[in-house]
Amino acid sequence: MRRAHSGNYYEPLPQHSNEVEDENDRLTDELKDKIHVLKSLSIDIGNEVKYQDKMLREVDDDMDRTGGFLGNTMNRVLRLSKGSHNYYIIYLFFFAFLVFFIIYFVVKFR
Repeated sequence: MRRAHSGNYYEPLPQHSNEVEDENDRLTDELKDKIHVLKSLSIDIGNEVKYQDKMLREVDDDMDRTGGFLGNTMNRVLRLSKGSHNYYIIYLFFFAFLVFFIIYFVVKFR
């Protein structure tokens, strides 16, 4: 603020420094509390990300193993079907017929 007729252009600040310091201390404490909460939250998020990354890697490994197992099984089935052992289909047909026959009697006489 300017004084009307003096050589000084600004007035000195009022001497309420204790009130201002108390307000600054209070705001600093609030800011520290908020920073502490944010820090703990970010640490929790980091831990959760690490855990889920580990779980996803395990799922990926399981899928790779399952894919390999399925591929090997399909190769075996293809080799079996290309072989000259056509009587396996007849055995499979009789087995399926026997199973359905047994299920029919179990359901009917139950």
